Amino acid sequence: MHLTLHADYSLRVLLYLAARPGRLASTQELADAYGISKHHLVRVVQTLSGEGFVEVKAGRSGGVTLARSPKDISVGKVLRAAEPDFELVECFNRETNTCPIAPACGLKGVLAEAREAFLAVLDRYTLADLVGRSRKDLADFFLPVTAP
Repeated sequence: MHLTLHADYSLRVLLYLAARPGRLASTQELADAYGISKHHLVRVVQTLSGEGFVEVKAGRSGGVTLARSPKDISVGKVLRAAEPDFELVECFNRETNTCPIAPACGLKGVLAEAREAFLAVLDRYTLADLVGRSRKDLADFFLPVTAP
């Protein structure tokens, strides 16, 4: 199984915000912290905002902050929101499937079961679990933030 960069960056944004509770972070700050494209992060933040995981405040002194407590943010729900689909193989999509053995193949059911098990494990964890007691340690990995 492979997650898209959009899903990966979604989790990274949430981890960054959880490690620095109660403060706003700009998309530039997030991009600098991870060494990734600000343009890509803008789309990630839009997804997270649309799903209610983050709150975006516009303007010069604006930024992004968590919209709810880390204990209320399910890792499974974040990935479902950030991944365009979980079609592991072509036959998962009835409209585009061209596999000639699909009607008789047992692989699709096994892969579907594995996908559900993967998501079920992630559903057991929250953002708070990922940050845990090491919030300060996690924050130490990022560059110091200077006041605007």
